[in-house]
Amino acid sequence: MTPTLAGRIQSRILIVLGVGIPWTILISPFLFGFALGSASFGAVLGTSLLAIFLTAFFGVVIWEPTYHLLQQIRWEKDWPTGLGLLTILNEGLFVLIALALLRDIAPLSFLVHFGSTWLLIWFVLNGPIRVLLPRWRFRGGRFF
Repeated sequence: MTPTLAGRIQSRILIVLGVGIPWTILISPFLFGFALGSASFGAVLGTSLLAIFLTAFFGVVIWEPTYHLLQQIRWEKDWPTGLGLLTILNEGLFVLIALALLRDIAPLSFLVHFGSTWLLIWFVLNGPIRVLLPRWRFRGGRFF
């Protein structure tokens, strides 16, 4: 079954909570080296967590409804997996601009964090989730 809008939103929120936040906490000590000279570890962690929050927020409010509308044009009402991976470009740029308006950020730190988090989440959604929760796909991507 093709993921429904509700399923895509649930999947986005739960995967960010279950994979994105732990990965952010794990990788933040390494991002500290890429950060601006005056940034403390707490500031780097806070900015990284804000980036994850913005990604989830904009994803639920803007991107998932937009993707859903665009998918209605396609015959099978779904994205090819590769196209789903390319959404890193528009979502990443959007979050980068929003984050730059809110905080002083190091672009390299953002790219390492956002890129690695995005790839990890994409991998989990296209691999382990389908193995560990086989009914997830049949329920339209919904967990509840």
